[in-house]
Amino acid sequence: MSHQRRYDKTLAFIRTTLSPPARILDIGTPNVFSEQMMKAGYSVVNTRGEDLDDDPAAVQRGNADAATAFEIFEHLLNPLGVLRHIQAPVLYASVPLRLWFAPAYRHPTNRWDQHFHEFEDWQFDWLLEKSGWTIVRSEKWTSPVKKPGIRPILRLFTPRYYIVEAHRTK
Repeated sequence: MSHQRRYDKTLAFIRTTLSPPARILDIGTPNVFSEQMMKAGYSVVNTRGEDLDDDPAAVQRGNADAATAFEIFEHLLNPLGVLRHIQAPVLYASVPLRLWFAPAYRHPTNRWDQHFHEFEDWQFDWLLEKSGWTIVRSEKWTSPVKKPGIRPILRLFTPRYYIVEAHRTK
């Protein structure tokens, strides 16, 4: 799936229940998608690139209406700690799903750009529930690529991304 296609689907998912100019804490450093949320009228503040495994309280910045975490939790050793520290009442989060036909992503030289977790949907649901969140809706997306081979064919119909809207319960 092209990045822009994923960004468009993500923004449409958010817009369903969160209208601009809502205040968003985007977990992660400023990026192309946080800029797109700002262009859509949201007020966005990002975390500063802290190691969230060592400093999960870094997500307690600001007075946000919602927190967003798109393709962040798979990079953490302890996403539970971060999820428990989020103070916003609503969370929009997406993770890559574990694919039976492909290993977890691992960058050859950048140890920060690799996945410690790739979730099945039920695992991410359980993680959210255990950390005090209730999922109110979710979607899955495929990630087609324009390459020859068996894996690209499988990506046409096998969901790769899982996105949720969750509300704080604890």
